[in-house]
Amino acid sequence: MTEGGPVPGPDGRLRCPWGLSTDDYVAYHDEEWGRPVHGDDELFERLCLEAFQSGLSWITILRRREGFRRAFDGFRIDSVAGFGEADRERLLADEGIIRNRAKVDATLANAKLLATWSPGELDALIWSHAPDPGRPAPRSVSDVPAVTDESTALAKALKKRGIRFVGPTTAYALMQACGLVDDHVEGCVARGGR
Repeated sequence: MTEGGPVPGPDGRLRCPWGLSTDDYVAYHDEEWGRPVHGDDELFERLCLEAFQSGLSWITILRRREGFRRAFDGFRIDSVAGFGEADRERLLADEGIIRNRAKVDATLANAKLLATWSPGELDALIWSHAPDPGRPAPRSVSDVPAVTDESTALAKALKKRGIRFVGPTTAYALMQACGLVDDHVEGCVARGGR
């Protein structure tokens, strides 16, 4: 990855430099990253995947995403909230996911907690931390922050409500992935006119 601005891909279209490193990234960059995501189950999935990514490269998670979806029953909060000890042991033995005990336990605890929330409450909480639209596009990847005031506030709000394994950096990655912010670099095909 370069620290510069957009780079032409094989199709000649300009993209964020990170979005060209693998075919998996091209599809994720072009079709998903930075596009608005709503719905409690959908946001629960993204929150979980960002937590599992902590300390790893995103490509590791992206390539195991279908395994995660199978293992966690499509990240349906009500379903995962009903997982018991046998499910926990199954998850810790599942080679299709990241078998990190702390991350698995946090996912199960978060689902149990979120199942007690009102429908739409997770969506509303996360989206209430979206910064005002219209901030300037980053000119290069080096202009993209890892943490912002909004992501720090979101992490604190989630933690205050009992959500585990989310800090300001994970919260900002969630905000980027779910379209609360648009960190595609200036000139990237994924900015505007989507």
